[in-house]
Amino acid sequence: MKNIKVLGTGCASCKTTVEMINHLAEEKGVTIELEKVEDLQQIMAYGVMSTPAVVLDGAVVHTGGIPTYEKVEQWLAAE
Repeated sequence: MKNIKVLGTGCASCKTTVEMINHLAEEKGVTIELEKVEDLQQIMAYGVMSTPAVVLDGAVVHTGGIPTYEKVEQWLAAE
């Protein structure tokens, strides 16, 4: 199971990112644990200055905008 966190303060791009990851995980049959982190101190603890950001299994893999479908598919496919 992949642990994914979307870091952001609740903007439309953050919400879209959460929805996209959920949708693609369901479509691909990948089990994920998805958490939305809106607390600014927690976001800054990752060193993120631009949101939305995505943390995959503890590592920041994306910052500053909605990721592409292809990028999300790569994260879900990676072992």
